[in-house]
Amino acid sequence: MAAARPALTDSLSFCLAQLTAAAGEGPGWGKDPATNETPLGRALLALRTRHIKAADGIERFRARGGLRPLLALLRRTAAAGPAPSHAGSGSAPSSVASAVSSPGPAPAPESPLTPSSPVRLRKTLDLALSILANCCTEEACRAEVRRLGGILPLVTILQCVKIDSIHNRTARALGNLAMEPESCRDIHSAGAVPFLVESLTAYQDSQCLQSIVRALRNLADSPQHRLALAQQGAVRPLAELLATAPDPALTSALVRALLELSRGCSRACAEQLSLGGGLGPLVSLASHPKRPIREAAILILANLCAQGLVRPALGNAGGVEVLLGELRRRRGSSGTSSAAQQPLVRAVCLLCREAINRARLRDAGGLELLMGLLQDPGASAWHPRVVAALVGFLYDTGALGKLQALGLVPLLARQLCGEAGEEEEEGIEAASWDFPEERTPGQTEVGSFRSLRLWLISEGYAAGPGDISPDWSPERCPMPELSESVSPTPGQTAASTPRTLRKLGRIPAATTEEPWGQEGPALLLLSRFSQAPDPSGALVTGPALCGLLAYVTGAPGPPNPRALRILARLTCNPACLEAFVRSYGAALLRAWLILGVSPDDWPVPHARPVHRNQHRELGEMLLQNLTVQAESPFGVGALTHLLLSGSPEDRVACALTLPFICRKPTLWRRLLLDQGGLRHLLTALTQPVPHPLFLFFAADSLSCLHELVSPTVSPILFSVMPSEPDSTSPCLYEPLLGPAPVLAPDLHFVLDSGLQLPAQRAASATASPFFRALLSGSFAEAQMDLVPLRGLSPSAAWPVLHHLHGCRGCGAALGSIPPLGQPLLGSKAEEALEAAGRFLLPALEEELEEAVGRIHLGPQGGPESVGEVFRLGRPRLAAHCVRWTLGPGQCPRKRALALIGLVEAAGEEAGPLTEALLAVLTGIEP
Repeated sequence: MAAARPALTDSLSFCLAQLTAAAGEGPGWGKDPATNETPLGRALLALRTRHIKAADGIERFRARGGLRPLLALLRRTAAAGPAPSHAGSGSAPSSVASAVSSPGPAPAPESPLTPSSPVRLRKTLDLALSILANCCTEEACRAEVRRLGGILPLVTILQCVKIDSIHNRTARALGNLAMEPESCRDIHSAGAVPFLVESLTAYQDSQCLQSIVRALRNLADSPQHRLALAQQGAVRPLAELLATAPDPALTSALVRALLELSRGCSRACAEQLSLGGGLGPLVSLASHPKRPIREAAILILANLCAQGLVRPALGNAGGVEVLLGELRRRRGSSGTSSAAQQPLVRAVCLLCREAINRARLRDAGGLELLMGLLQDPGASAWHPRVVAALVGFLYDTGALGKLQALGLVPLLARQLCGEAGEEEEEGIEAASWDFPEERTPGQTEVGSFRSLRLWLISEGYAAGPGDISPDWSPERCPMPELSESVSPTPGQTAASTPRTLRKLGRIPAATTEEPWGQEGPALLLLSRFSQAPDPSGALVTGPALCGLLAYVTGAPGPPNPRALRILARLTCNPACLEAFVRSYGAALLRAWLILGVSPDDWPVPHARPVHRNQHRELGEMLLQNLTVQAESPFGVGALTHLLLSGSPEDRVACALTLPFICRKPTLWRRLLLDQGGLRHLLTALTQPVPHPLFLFFAADSLSCLHELVSPTVSPILFSVMPSEPDSTSPCLYEPLLGPAPVLAPDLHFVLDSGLQLPAQRAASATASPFFRALLSGSFAEAQMDLVPLRGLSPSAAWPVLHHLHGCRGCGAALGSIPPLGQPLLGSKAEEALEAAGRFLLPALEEELEEAVGRIHLGPQGGPESVGEVFRLGRPRLAAHCVRWTLGPGQCPRKRALALIGLVEAAGEEAGPLTEALLAVLTGIEP
């Protein structure tokens, strides 16, 4: 059987020749189209079904120059006569307008192609558009079509031919072309958008609508193009279709298009989507079984939150619960990235700007979710946004109570000195819609704080803008309403320069402008908490005070005066007194502001901005406030109760704090000395510390108490000991030394090493009861010329022999004292002191102790020497160590380090240290 003869359409060259001839560019130009229509139809069908779909078929078609005649055919066919009025199933009534010139430059004059049948005209257009749409799936073809001016014919077809199948393929071709930014720009310039938008309501065929929706989605490739689409009304018909579309495929296309159009959601987009009834369907689709549709609907809702005008309606449709639930789900999923959570976090925070949505958010557990974000270190980039969102609950008492119970205050305090998040600034369109009448052209304020100010006036919290204090108006930008009552001097600008800390003793209650940086929202919430009748449980705590003080002392510029007012308000509140005592708050204020030592600066100091004078003034003012509270009848009762009936920890804290805030001698003497407060504090020194700076606080407190008890004590304890013997104190033992002594010795003391030291029996017996009994009594040594002294080294025996013969201050005692920096335990000094005690020489003990003090506790001594001296276990030296530590001229850091050395030296035997401290503080010296 003979093989089948190949058809002519199997040849790409034949198909291209037919296409070229039909386009009027080949040998067939001018022939009767009726004789060429059938070959053209077969050629187009072969190109679409066989050649284009083959491997590399599109590339071969482009390389053989097929795009040029294809586009020419489209131009001629689009300009042809009437099209059939009966389109395919589901099409709108069809009519074709008379040929019109396409937008842009008019094409060259051509002879119209007049097919013998309108059906063939539609078929030609269908096949040609299908081929073009398939070719435009490849990048090289899209560039070629754009170069050949193929966009304008497609727009002309959209305008003139009202057939659903043709619109379907035209929209598909435009959608493929819009994948290139340059083509997308040309399609917008050619005016295709209005015709595509019109087609959304003119056709009911699902395939056609899907192609149109896809084309609109691809045309939304930039913020400018998205705005143009919204302004030309593309969003509302999409929303209306979404509300009625029964086709899942069309629903998916609509959701994807709306997601693209809602990126950086413009006001026009939000208005059209809301007016088109799209909010309810989107909320319903948020629970769709298909994940892509579900997630796209949720992201559209999140994008819409950027527009304040639509957020109330979004909340009414159930969007608050949907967004909260999705954010909660994503945060609970271990595989969800931060980028996937970011738009939801932003949306939830924006929802806090309207009262109606705040109520829904609070009832749906949104406060707990926001607190979870603040507590998550991995979400630190969103913390400033979350704190700003919580400002919306500023006057929601129930919400504030719940936030306080969830631990908001320490988190806010931590935010004061935190780094700024990377969130973008919100525009004016995101402002609260609780007061839409405020939205006037040229408005310069950002966020919802203008709304907050108007709300305060409407609710009666303020009579007018001029009555609103900085606690109520956080804006950093100039406020015309507040500046109307101020008469600036000629030439003065409206925006004042940043204020400085002029006089912190009087913190202004109201100013016309305040700095509003990243710490502004946190300070506003903290200020609101501080205005409660008893804010002690939340704000007078270690973390909260540390955050406030870190901000005040660490801000690169002048701190926000609101922080200073918060501290002043807390120290002036009698309800906070006990909390300041229990939390060591007064000691912290003194250490941080007056002494310049923060927890981060101890024990190793860190570099920080230094404004010591301003900080000192603030610290003294705050402590003075606490002193007024402590010395009032209420304060005396509260302190007495803490000291006598409080827990052991409260008693220690009260005793430590009293020297800072009590200046009445009758009060601190009764509480500290008569009622045992001082002993409670001293006993706690050798126990586990209740605060990181406890020993620093204790050293400072004991020093203040020492100054109160003995205000005239000289800070210099020891003068410098001369290196040579004093000329006014001659050595009386030296005449007994040498090969030819001036005075003949009548005995020799023999040491364990065999060394014989000369001595006079009468002088030695007179100097000490021990030697009197040894040398003049009934012991055998009384008859011996060589008296052994067991357990005594030459270095320890040397000051003993000098002392026995009457030397006082000749310098012999200095020979046994090691130099500064060397240990005393196990040294010659310790052995000499032991020998002086064993031989009953108290004057020598005192001289040796004086020598140790002069060298190790003199002006050149340091904190490390205090512990070394205390380890010798001598009561007088212990008192010297305490006096060195508590001296009024001592550096606070050295004082604290010295106390730490004393505690370490005391170890478990706290009695000697306690007794030494008590002796010095009460004036009863050993």
